[in-house]
Amino acid sequence: MSKSGGATIEDVAREAGVSRAAVSKVIRNAYGVSPAMRDRVNAAIKMLDYRPSVAARAMRGVSFTLGIELPGISNPFFSKIVAGATRALQHTQYQLIIAPATGDDSDEGVRALGALADRQVDGIIAISPLVTSEWLENLSRKVPVVMLGRHGDAHSYDSVFGDDAEGTRLVMEHLFHLRHRRIVHLTRSEEVTRPGSGNPHAVRLEQYVARMREAGFGDDIRVARTGLTEESARLDTLALLDQEVPTAIFAGNDDLALGALRAIDEFGLTSADVSVVGYDDIDIASHPAVSLTSVNQSGEAMGEQAIRLLLERIGGRVESSSFRVRPELRVRHSTRPVPTSQKS
Repeated sequence: MSKSGGATIEDVAREAGVSRAAVSKVIRNAYGVSPAMRDRVNAAIKMLDYRPSVAARAMRGVSFTLGIELPGISNPFFSKIVAGATRALQHTQYQLIIAPATGDDSDEGVRALGALADRQVDGIIAISPLVTSEWLENLSRKVPVVMLGRHGDAHSYDSVFGDDAEGTRLVMEHLFHLRHRRIVHLTRSEEVTRPGSGNPHAVRLEQYVARMREAGFGDDIRVARTGLTEESARLDTLALLDQEVPTAIFAGNDDLALGALRAIDEFGLTSADVSVVGYDDIDIASHPAVSLTSVNQSGEAMGEQAIRLLLERIGGRVESSSFRVRPELRVRHSTRPVPTSQKS
């Protein structure tokens, strides 16, 4: 035992009958550790209540903390991602630090990611759609990074994302099957949906336009822009309904879809008049009072896979890797066939 009375890494190595390097590899979840050695070391850590100080770990280049940057904390889908990440860390020595960005622009994402790096976390999960790939590449040369949500190739960091093209195809085929053609896509700002950016909202918008044209509904393409929150979606949907009443709204995520549902109700309409489809399948979507048709892309699985890739990077993997989540459309009561009187 050290003079301070706390167990040291040498104490753990002695108790487990292994080298100090072996204890370090187990703690870092590095490659090349046998299950038997891992069990022996973890048993010694538990028995000795070994807790190295954060400062000492950081000085050695290991802090046993991982950071996750979120574009705000209001979207329930991000809670699913955090839950999956937390679950994946249950049997490790790592703790998760959350750094929410306070605004909807690239500067805020850079600020939050920089704050995590300054705290010497061992790896970072980034959910930052407006931070440039070049900036992320530079950051990932200093600390392992997993980018969550963005499509596209990366050299120095890993990626976890949903198949947004397939998810949008499922949405549009469902609406076409219900005889909808006057379908409005409720999405985010032009900056967020910039063509070729690889951001989820950009891919969903591109695919919406493509599917409408393929179906011969090019003249019916309508894109409504809104902000980050449910309230902004409610207000912008009310403005839309004042101008025209579509038969369906495909919202870029469930928060926007919930805002659209509120506006439709305030306008004196129901899902029999205007169908609504969301994206993410947050928990409230399945509530009987909401019953929102939505695309499930398993936020928990995204969080778990992001942690897996991050720990592999910390353990020594150098080549970039990616994980694509397959979406599933969950059909509920918010989508109905077009009434005969509205068919064109």
